[in-house]
Amino acid sequence: MSRFVYVNGRFLRRHEATIDIEDRGFNFGDSVYEVIFMTAGNLVDEEGHLDRLEYSLGELGIPMPKSRATMSLLFRELVRLNGIHDGFVYMQVSRGAAPREHLIPDGLSPSLMMMGRNVDLAAKPSVKNGVPVITTPDIRWARCDIKTTQLIANCLAKSDAVRAGAGETWMVDENGVVTEGSSSNAWIVTSEGKLLTRAPTHEILNGITRRTIISLAKKAGVEFEERAFTLDEAKVADEAFFTSATSLITPATSIDGEKIGNGKVGPVTAMLQKEYLQFSRAPQTAK
Repeated sequence: MSRFVYVNGRFLRRHEATIDIEDRGFNFGDSVYEVIFMTAGNLVDEEGHLDRLEYSLGELGIPMPKSRATMSLLFRELVRLNGIHDGFVYMQVSRGAAPREHLIPDGLSPSLMMMGRNVDLAAKPSVKNGVPVITTPDIRWARCDIKTTQLIANCLAKSDAVRAGAGETWMVDENGVVTEGSSSNAWIVTSEGKLLTRAPTHEILNGITRRTIISLAKKAGVEFEERAFTLDEAKVADEAFFTSATSLITPATSIDGEKIGNGKVGPVTAMLQKEYLQFSRAPQTAK
C-alpha cells in the first residue's frame, strides 16, 4: 500500500488524500490513467506511457495537467518517498470537478492523482509458470484505444476469470475474433512458429509493453505478423501469452480448459520473457 500519494499539487499520506465529490472522474469515469512498471529502480517505457497519456487526453479533449518534464519529476519524488525499487507507479487524470451533469463544461482544470506500490512483479508465480485463460464476449465501448477509467466490463471479466480458477479473460467479438484481455494484450505463437497479436485499432488498447515486445521479437528474429486471430486459432496454437505493465509476459497454459501446446511455458514465450526483463533492468534514458 502506498505510504505517500500525490493529489492535485500535494504529496500526502494516503489516509489524508481526498478528491472533490463532483470530480468527473469519480462521477462519470471521465478520466484516463497509466501504469508504469518499475524494476531495478527503472521506470520502464516512461516515455511511451507519457505519449499514450497525451494521446488519451487529446482524444477526450482534456489538457495535460503538467508538462512532461514535471510529470517525470513527480514520478521520481513519489518513488523516493515510498522507497519503490520494484513495483509500479499509477497516474490518473480526470477532466476536473464541476456540478454533476452529463454536458461537458468548458474550461475545467484537470485533476491529477498518482500513487505507487512496492511489488516484485517479475517474481509472480503467474509470470513464471503461466495461468489458465477463459473467454467472454466483448461488450465494451468502441474506443478501447483510449485508456479511460471506465473499466466495469473489464472488472467483471477479470473477476469471472479468478472465480473460474483462471488468471485472465480474453474477450471475443461477434466474429469469434480475440480482441484483448481484461487488462492485457493477447498473443499466440502458431504451429509454424509465427508470433501473432492484433493490430492496434479502436478495438484494443495499444499496449506500451506490447510495443516493446514487438520490437524485441523483431530484433530476436522471431517471425511476426500483426493481425487479428480467432479463438479457434488460439486454441490450436503452440503457445499463448498476454502482456501489460503489471502482468509483464504471462504465459497462457490453457484457454477455456483446452491445453495450449504442452500446457507449459513455450520456448518463444520464455525467450521473450528473458529479453524483456533484460531490457527493463537496463538503465533507461528519457528522450
